[in-house]
Order: sequence, then structure tokens, then C-alpha cells
Amino acid sequence: MRYFVTGAAGFIGSHFVRQLLAGEYGVDVTGVTVYDKLTYAGNLANLAAVADDPRYSFVQGDICDGALLDQVLPGHDVVVNFAAETHVDRSISGPQEFLLTNVVGAQTLFDACLRHGIPRTVHIGTDEVYGSIDEGSWTESEPLLPNSPYSAAKAAAEMLVRAYHVTYGLNISSTRCSNNYGPFQFPEKLIPLFVTTLMDGGKVPLYGDGLNVRDWLHVDDHCRGIAIVIAQGQPGEAYNIGGGLELNNREITEQVLAAMGADWDSVRPVDDRKGHDRRYSVDDTKIRGLGYVPQHAFADGLAETVAWYRANEAWWRPLKAKAAI
Repeated sequence: MRYFVTGAAGFIGSHFVRQLLAGEYGVDVTGVTVYDKLTYAGNLANLAAVADDPRYSFVQGDICDGALLDQVLPGHDVVVNFAAETHVDRSISGPQEFLLTNVVGAQTLFDACLRHGIPRTVHIGTDEVYGSIDEGSWTESEPLLPNSPYSAAKAAAEMLVRAYHVTYGLNISSTRCSNNYGPFQFPEKLIPLFVTTLMDGGKVPLYGDGLNVRDWLHVDDHCRGIAIVIAQGQPGEAYNIGGGLELNNREITEQVLAAMGADWDSVRPVDDRKGHDRRYSVDDTKIRGLGYVPQHAFADGLAETVAWYRANEAWWRPLKAKAAI
């Protein structure tokens, strides 16, 4: 099986590729092409562990570039689309790039998959497409009610997934994950931002009253869920992937502070994010019916993640400096 993985120099995609080539998903992998634009969040250091694998190859490219896709896509069996702009704060200050990559890019890639008869495509999405929920949990049949430019762009791509299956017969499914964490996550996201800021003796920012709730999912569990959807997911269907632990931002802050040996003197309140969704919660019964079960307890995963950032200052410090975080 030959895999074409877009956006795989980023956090989640690189983990998927490393595990795929390590044989963790029980498939015969004859080749993996990583296709990445190498924006600020794309980092080939994330793939250093597999760079010498003869099955691995890298192409620098934009998923909006249909001509380049026509050159490099033919002959692959599976396309996995991780390519996306992802940081909500950046989407609020500059939404256009999010629309180009997350919507036009997805459409361009799906068209290329049709032209070249790709047997299987999976698009990686987010639970943020649902909006906010006060009680209960979303199933995949809930309407998409996004509230940020980022989530609106991702919701538009989800509509394209359905349309390309129904209209053109593309064998495509999508996933909708909750908040990821783990090693190699770009240090603008909550856990690595807090850990690295505390390592430098700084104060971590806490939005508003700190009561916004998220479900936390280890990147390794997420990627195993994606592998299950590739193998067993139905065309045109979406699959929620959750971690099974909901924490509000005050609770996650407390856990990171404790792991770093810090206290609330190291927290600085900041104005709430515009349009900040109050609570996310996914019902992942559908994918659990395919055999998915998260394997990483949050306490263990957080300890592992903190230890990784402590041990890999040479990886994250240049990224923070370049991005002025």
C-alpha cells in the first residue's frame, strides 16, 4: 500500500507517518509520500526518525497546487489529508489563509483524487465544526454550527467530503477529533505553550473565566483512530474521535502547573477570545463500534508530554522565537 499524506510535517500528521512506517497499524506499507507546504508549523525535524526509511519520500508543495498534485499523486492507494491551518487565534486575525488552505485546498486535493482514481481518501477534521454544546455530546448526525473562521473553514471541507462522495462517488470519509496533545506539538497550543513558558519562568495566559471545556485526546490515540477509519470507515461518513476526558481550562491549567512544580502565581488572566466556544463534547460510539478505544490515560500522557518538552528544548525554542510566541 502506498500512502500520500498531506500536512505530515506537522504535529499530528508526522506522528501518523512515524507510526505507520513503524508497522503500528498492521498494514503492508510499500511507500509513504509526505506532501507539505512547510508553513511555520511544518517542520521536517518531526520526520527525522523516518527520513532514512527507503519507503519514505518528501515533496514540498501546496494542496492548492493542482498541477503539482497531478505530478506526484498517481500510483498511491490511500490519501490522508492533514493539511490545514489550525490555530483559532490566527484565524480570527487573518481568516483568508484558512479559507484558502482548508477549503480550496481540500477541494483541489479531492479533485486530484478523482482524476487519478485514488482508491481511498480520508480527510482529517475537528470537533470544532459542531460549535458549542451546553449539555450532552455530539453525534456525527448533529448539524455543523461553527463559530470561528477556522472551524467554519473546516466545516466547509466536511461538506465537500459528503458532496464528493455523493456526487462523484469518491471513496472518502472524514474524522472529527477533540483537542490533541503530545510530543512535537507546535508551542502555540495550550499544553506546549504553558510548559515552555513555565520552563522560561514566565506566566501562562488563561482566557476569560477559564471555564471553557474541552475533551483531551492523546495524538497516538487519535492516529490509531484514523488508521481504523482508513481501513473500516464507510464512504461519505464522518467519525468522531475522542479521548474520553473533559476538563475546563482552569483544570487543565492546574494539572500543567502541578506537573511543572508551579502555582497560580504563574497564571495571568487575559481577555477572552472572540467567539470562544464554551464546551466541546463528542460521542464517539460510532468509531468505538469499529474497535477504537483510547489507550492513554491523561495523567500518564501529560507526564510524558511534559518530559518530552523538557528534554527537547532544542526542538521547540527556535520555533517559539521564529513565531514570536
